Amino acid sequence: MGFLRSDAAIQVLLLTKGHPFERDAFFAAFESWPDIACTAVEQPAAQRFFSPEAAAPYDAFVLYDMPGIEFRPGTAPTFSQPSEPLVRGMEELLEAGQGFVFLHHALAGWPAWRRYGEIAGARFLYAPGELEGRSLPDSGYRHGVTHRVRPADPSHPVLAGLEEGFEIEDELYLFTVFEDRVTPLLRSDYDFVDDNFFSAARAVRGEMFSREGWSHPPGSDLVAWAQDVARSRIVSIACGDGASAYANPGFRRLVENAIRWVARQPGGGPSPSLG
Repeated sequence: MGFLRSDAAIQVLLLTKGHPFERDAFFAAFESWPDIACTAVEQPAAQRFFSPEAAAPYDAFVLYDMPGIEFRPGTAPTFSQPSEPLVRGMEELLEAGQGFVFLHHALAGWPAWRRYGEIAGARFLYAPGELEGRSLPDSGYRHGVTHRVRPADPSHPVLAGLEEGFEIEDELYLFTVFEDRVTPLLRSDYDFVDDNFFSAARAVRGEMFSREGWSHPPGSDLVAWAQDVARSRIVSIACGDGASAYANPGFRRLVENAIRWVARQPGGGPSPSLG
């Protein structure tokens, strides 16, 4: 996917790689907005854009990548530290007011970079670890869940046209959202307890859909939230696993609104019909 509609009102840099996804269906969502143009770039090349100079052409970064993790069959993944230029560049972008949208598995990126989780407003753990002074088990996941999401604050611009919420089939996470620091946007009606999820640590060792010997405290029902970090607007959306989610009118409207809000651009067209 290359540079699209160079005369569009909003220019987006779309970061991918690190986690498999259905490319055609995913990119189709981004091609559906006539005044939003996307340049797709994969990791690690995407890291070259983390400076105010390189990011200047783009109104928003949309992260659908998962860097900083190396998966190895049959054993636990290894985590790498970000480079100093990347750390410095991210802080410079935040001070410059660059908008960011974190989508789904991007929330699990850079597990060894504490600041990344603070910026995203959440932390997904692929292995048991310590988070803000608490010892926590690895996070949970559940594919193919049909659930309904409802606005926590229907007046927020990111929820324009979504005031009644919507139903979606998607993957859900049982993980830590820093609710005390973020503005809640959407909550799910699903029950976020460990009996409804599977162990991420077991999955990456080849034991899919297992919770044997695993337990996890009840998790947040938030699936979308916003915050200001330095001068930047940030929106994080836990939705967005597969083709069904990508094609969902509610999901598309949510991502479109998020892009416009972090880019400080006016809202889009009429609301889609949401079931």
